[in-house]
Amino acid sequence: MKKLIIGTRGSDLALWQANYTKDKLAEIGVESELKIIKTQGDKILNLRLDKLEGKGFFTKELEEELLSGGIDIAVHSHKDLPTTHPAGLIIAAVSDREDPSELLLILKDCVDVTQKLSLKTGAQVGTSSNRRKAQLLAQRTDLNIEDLRGNINTRIQKLRDENYDAILLAKAGVARLNLNLSEFHQEIIEPTELVPAPAQGVLAIQIRENDHELFDLLQQINDTAVAEEIAVERKVLNLFEGGCHMPLGCYCKKENGKYEIWTSKALTGDDFPDRLFLRVDSLEGIAEKIVAKFDVNRKLPARVFISREIGEHNYFRRALEKNKIEIEGRSLIRTFPIVNILDPFYLKHIDWIFFSSRNGVEYFFKLKPVLPKHVKFGVVGRGSEDALRKYGHLADYVGESGDITEVAEGFALLVKGQTVLFPRAQDSLLTIQKSLSADTKVVDLPIYETVIEDDIDQTHADILIFTSPSNVEAYFADNLLEPEQKVIAIGKSTGMKFDEMGVQYTLPYSPDEIGLAEAVFGIDIK
Repeated sequence: MKKLIIGTRGSDLALWQANYTKDKLAEIGVESELKIIKTQGDKILNLRLDKLEGKGFFTKELEEELLSGGIDIAVHSHKDLPTTHPAGLIIAAVSDREDPSELLLILKDCVDVTQKLSLKTGAQVGTSSNRRKAQLLAQRTDLNIEDLRGNINTRIQKLRDENYDAILLAKAGVARLNLNLSEFHQEIIEPTELVPAPAQGVLAIQIRENDHELFDLLQQINDTAVAEEIAVERKVLNLFEGGCHMPLGCYCKKENGKYEIWTSKALTGDDFPDRLFLRVDSLEGIAEKIVAKFDVNRKLPARVFISREIGEHNYFRRALEKNKIEIEGRSLIRTFPIVNILDPFYLKHIDWIFFSSRNGVEYFFKLKPVLPKHVKFGVVGRGSEDALRKYGHLADYVGESGDITEVAEGFALLVKGQTVLFPRAQDSLLTIQKSLSADTKVVDLPIYETVIEDDIDQTHADILIFTSPSNVEAYFADNLLEPEQKVIAIGKSTGMKFDEMGVQYTLPYSPDEIGLAEAVFGIDIK
């Protein structure tokens, strides 16, 4: 085959992407060279991205050059592509997927680890993405989101110049350029927490539709698994008739033989987003199902009961109130400390402290522990992580999945051969402890107990959320489930109670405010 010409934008990241493709082609014996082409998006730097005319302002000139025969291949960041291709062009191959997480870079004097995302109150955060803006403001209403344009190095320099307190970037671009960012505090925001743009972290290799020989050749570097996953994400975007600046996040990944899909959608960057999580065996028809869940005429629950108090500014409360869903929050148990003084001996040789609940965090720090200098913290999920932050500590291990077995396995590998302290409830199931290797030392510390309330009033809410096995026992000691009521169980141990009772339930992906909002939004009410 003749030497191929690869068209690319001239930024450092675009050149990395083009050279990556060049190297992939070389691996299969194909020679190529680069041709740099300037796009509208590179030329107009004084407008917000969503204010630029038309679609494809980072791709249009490349596509025109491809159609005219000036280049043979155009390499794009897939998330920049419109969902409909110009006549005569196709995506022939996609790359593997770089980590689609978001990276928050914060000036070190603007860090406050006691707050979510480690941002000080009222911090000014730079991003040009309405998707990021909507999801950030949903978690932190106090933030000031300001427009940020330019390539990655330009954006980072603007942070160095203190035009912003922090900026939000796609982690994939930073990883590809191997940039040294040690001067900033860095927070990685997982794609299950801040849902990425469709196809974030993936490269698209575009060619002329009639170039059949090149198409067949490129199948050797096409990642078919990634292509299948991002096809769902892109179809969701297409069905919503949204361009790449719609406040829409969609992320699909295959885990243990099943597909897990997160979707976040807002009307504008200032609007609170609705979120949905689905776990399915097949992707057939799934994009249409996702879009149907966001239909404004779809029936949502009128009232949701949850077995704990819900604060006024809580994410879960705001997610439900946005959809005019009433919340009935009341705990069915009481907790009491069973340790009032902590012997310093307990902490002397501890490497890790693991918390499986917010209560565990709060009761432990009420004991005013004197911690070893290099102690690390593990938590079961984002709710416990937020509780730990309030005491000025960041978690070194966060169990992202709602599956406690997966959380336990991940933690066990990390702490093998070390000493781990477990402050816990007296009646805890010890799931994490039982998963640790024989050479890992467990220091057990029951610090609080739960007592079930008497005479619990029945609720007539459409959805009942139970936060612990004790709350399940308390409620169903006096009450029965009504025929149309649906149940959400936080955590597998709570779910096991319903398994024993033969009651069907929904298990959120993550046992936190976001996971609960996703679960409620996903349930259909008759």
